[in-house]
Amino acid sequence: MNDPTDIRAWQRLSDRITTSGRLEEPDPARLAEIGVRHVINLALPDHPEALPDAEAAFAAAGLAYTPIPVPFDAPSEEHYRAFREALAAVEGPVHVHCIMNWRVSAFFYRYHRDACGMAEAEARALMERQWSPENNDHPAAPAWAAFIRESDS
Repeated sequence: MNDPTDIRAWQRLSDRITTSGRLEEPDPARLAEIGVRHVINLALPDHPEALPDAEAAFAAAGLAYTPIPVPFDAPSEEHYRAFREALAAVEGPVHVHCIMNWRVSAFFYRYHRDACGMAEAEARALMERQWSPENNDHPAAPAWAAFIRESDS
């Protein structure tokens, strides 16, 4: 089966990792059909575009689920540590999502750059397929620009 590229901000990072923005009711089953076994959600559960009762929806599709709610205006090192720990614990293919794929792309920028040793320019190019916190007029962009300047070391 092909990737469900009609899901908001869909991006395949590798054979093991896909990302996107918000998921809708048919999407957990669609993710399972393409081999995803675990979903990590960085969005807040009370966001108006959040998947209703996400835990039950993923369980019904046979997917493991890890919520790591990251307030959009306040990403923290604690959130990033939880993200890295969740990725390390996942055995099968994983899908990581939020609402716009902005949180996710910033988290993967740091992960690729610091944990995987990817060249900064390559990691940045992957993030900027979704957004650039440094070149964005969203009120929370400065918090994200500071977040991506942090380092794992």
